[in-house]
Amino acid sequence: MVSGPRVCVIGGASTYTPELIEGFVANQADLGLGTVALMDIDAARLEVVGELAERMIRAAHAPLQLELTTDRKAALQGADYVITQIRVGGNEQRVVDETLPLRFGIVGQETTGPGGLAKALRTVPVMLDIAADVERICPQAWVINFSNPSGLVTEALLKHSRVRALGLCNLPINMLHTVAGLLGAAPERVELDYVGLNHLSWVKGASLDGQDVTAVVLAKAIEAARQPGQGHSPFAPQLLETLGMLPCYYLRYYYHHDQVLQEQREALRTRAEEVLEIEQSLLATYADPRCDHKPSLLQQRGGALYSQAAISLMAAIAQDKGEVHVVNCPNDGAIVDLPEDAVVEVPCVIGAAGARPRAVGRLPTPIRGLVQSVKAYEMLTIQAAVTGDRRTALQALMSHPLVPTFALAEALLDAILSANRAYLPRFFG
Repeated sequence: MVSGPRVCVIGGASTYTPELIEGFVANQADLGLGTVALMDIDAARLEVVGELAERMIRAAHAPLQLELTTDRKAALQGADYVITQIRVGGNEQRVVDETLPLRFGIVGQETTGPGGLAKALRTVPVMLDIAADVERICPQAWVINFSNPSGLVTEALLKHSRVRALGLCNLPINMLHTVAGLLGAAPERVELDYVGLNHLSWVKGASLDGQDVTAVVLAKAIEAARQPGQGHSPFAPQLLETLGMLPCYYLRYYYHHDQVLQEQREALRTRAEEVLEIEQSLLATYADPRCDHKPSLLQQRGGALYSQAAISLMAAIAQDKGEVHVVNCPNDGAIVDLPEDAVVEVPCVIGAAGARPRAVGRLPTPIRGLVQSVKAYEMLTIQAAVTGDRRTALQALMSHPLVPTFALAEALLDAILSANRAYLPRFFG
């Protein structure tokens, strides 16, 4: 009998899974895991990813038992943590999410705008099915949701199920490392005044060893944005000066919409098509019996610091650490401009009872309207996904800041529903 907590990974055949396995192995002293169950509906792909995971565990001589299964109920038996990283429709449907909005003059992105609506409508019902199984089989488990759009999906879980869920994204931890890099300091010495929603967040301030260094960080970020070429900043320096805050990368789709739209129209292929090619290469590498480590190519897939975010959160819960992590959880008054039950992405004190959000107060005026509009869109999208109601889905698109007119929202919704018909039984009976 294997002792120690059991973690179940739903979507275990994801190419991200070796990142998680590496983290589980490296942090075994902190986590003390007994069993990792990888569950996926794609048996062939699960075998490839699972065999690499087994080789990684053996190579590290880690005392971990690995289980592979396509049976979700079996995987959930006795689980203490359930990590969800599913992609309904696969990256093939992501290509549709990224190309369809371009026909209507709107950026194509898998979590932002109309593409995000399509992904949410596909994902929420499946996640609620998973939650129903968790309620019956392992109701004490913590569900750590990475499935995008993470904040929206987490809100759906909390409003329409009884599971204990937290939403997680690697974006906040990457922003922490970015700010630490600007300061030339270790991330452990830096704390962020962070606020917003998932993929719609800002760093309002920063401290180093308890001292306010906001002005220094902003000046360095503006200077980096002035540098020519790729890799310095996704934002114009004038924008950063005007905001007086550091926006997360995904705000580029709002602040520099037309520029991004032009780049996407001129691109030879979408990001989704790039990812499909990267995943084919990754799976070929994973299938090599000589491979017993996470390949460097995985960095090109995205998801940097993914396992660090998940594992540090699990350890903070298990050991009741009272650490501060940025997670997606119910607002509970942290942001006074949003409903109490809205899920927000803010710094939270993490312990055995879950997340306690720190008070943020009012949103700064320059970002308040955008956050409120996107939150209205998210709440309507959840309602539409649960009910299959076309009128509510149309209201959601009309609420989104990137959709300027009713006529455009109506045409977009018709196209989205048609392109996703196979994944939306609630809309089509």
